[in-house]
Amino acid sequence: MVKLGLPGQPAPPEQESTGPDPLYKARRLFTEQLRNVPIPRPQHPRAWWGGLSRTDKLRWSRYIVVSGAANAVIWGSSLLILATAKPTYTSSFALILPGSINSVNVNLPEIGQTSASSGSAGVATSTFDPRANYEYIFSSEQVIQQAAKNSGLPIDTFGEPRIKNIDNTTVMQIDMTGPSPEVSRKKAFALYDAMKERLNQLRISEMNQREGPTQNILLQTRSKLEEAQKAVSAYKLKSGLNSTEQVETISTNIEQLRRQRAEFAAQQALSEARLQKLRGNLNLSPAEAADAFKLQADQIFQQNLKDYSEATSILKVQTSKFGPNHPRMIKEVKRQKAAEQAMDLRARTVLGRKPTGGTLTRLALTNTGSGRDTLFQSLVTYQSDAIGAAAQVSKLDQQIGVLEGRLQRMSQRQPTLESLKRTEQIAEAVFASTLAKLDLGQADVFAAFPLIQMAVDPTLPTTPTTPKKGLLLAGAAFGSILTSLGLWILWIRKPWIKRLSTWIST
Repeated sequence: MVKLGLPGQPAPPEQESTGPDPLYKARRLFTEQLRNVPIPRPQHPRAWWGGLSRTDKLRWSRYIVVSGAANAVIWGSSLLILATAKPTYTSSFALILPGSINSVNVNLPEIGQTSASSGSAGVATSTFDPRANYEYIFSSEQVIQQAAKNSGLPIDTFGEPRIKNIDNTTVMQIDMTGPSPEVSRKKAFALYDAMKERLNQLRISEMNQREGPTQNILLQTRSKLEEAQKAVSAYKLKSGLNSTEQVETISTNIEQLRRQRAEFAAQQALSEARLQKLRGNLNLSPAEAADAFKLQADQIFQQNLKDYSEATSILKVQTSKFGPNHPRMIKEVKRQKAAEQAMDLRARTVLGRKPTGGTLTRLALTNTGSGRDTLFQSLVTYQSDAIGAAAQVSKLDQQIGVLEGRLQRMSQRQPTLESLKRTEQIAEAVFASTLAKLDLGQADVFAAFPLIQMAVDPTLPTTPTTPKKGLLLAGAAFGSILTSLGLWILWIRKPWIKRLSTWIST
């Protein structure tokens, strides 16, 4: 084993290893090299310097000069920077991109529904982040020139903004530097105004570019709607079918007419049954009953009928008292025949035809209001009701036939009209939906370029950003340490290399 000792002191006795131990060789090499390191003794510097050889003095002189020059350069440049560098101040502000999107639904009566969304799509996706676009726009030369113009500073001294997008947010942090706190803050406000102005220009340009295609789309949908409307109007004029409700109305009218026909047919059957029953009982036709009422209304006929009745009554009474040749009997018989002839002559005049034999006797009605008059009147009434009901049934049959024919023709034309109206409704829905979407889309100026809001106003810095005194001094100290370490490595390089070569060779 090897025991280490201080340089200049006798080393303890070594015990030779029985074999070529690499670890032993390394320890021996390190001990010998450490012994060669010139560690100054705690003695007077002049004595230490005088004890060195000429070669060591020259070597120490070179290293001291190099070390002093290197440290002088490091610390001198650092102190020079601190003394001469102009301070730079940084004003920071933050922008936020709202991520809300508003949806609008528009209900179109009898047409349908359309929807449109508007808002500021400032939320980033897996493939797109609007803040990256804004970062490129805000750093463009055009924005920098406008910001320099707004602030009244030369463009070469305005500088470029430092933009940082905060992760997992919609916030953009922007820094602007200046020679003073007021100037840096002024630059920040000027840059923000230039940003807004440039975004407004881009939005207006985007709206103008979309206006042409938008008008073309609107004109196309309007043209299709007008063609569909013309087709519907022409078919209505040609077919006489104005709407599908017209077919339903005709069908309803037919059903109502059929119901009325059934009612009148039942009324006709009832009147005819009553007429036949009463006619059989009276052995009198309705025409004859009408003639009876005509004769009843004639005063002359009624007077003759009265004379005839009185003569007939007297003859019945005197037949049991007198014979046929009795003067009274002969007088009443002549009176009876004269009244009968007068009745026949008057009936021919009133009725316009010669009554048949025995008809006048059956038709004879007096003005005393007997029940016979009521029966005659019922006979005429039943006949009138039956004829009227039959006429109504016939008329209704004609109307039903006409409406059924019309219903058949319109039913054949209804599918064509429905198809044309459906095409018209589709064209109208497309036009209205397109118009609503275009209006809502044009109103949304933040679709392509989201809205930006200033979340944090530009700050007024109180301490300069550069130069940083502590950081600069720490760098100088670190440089000095590295320089000294390098010189020390250069100092011990030759003995180390020599020992290492000997160790490798053995």
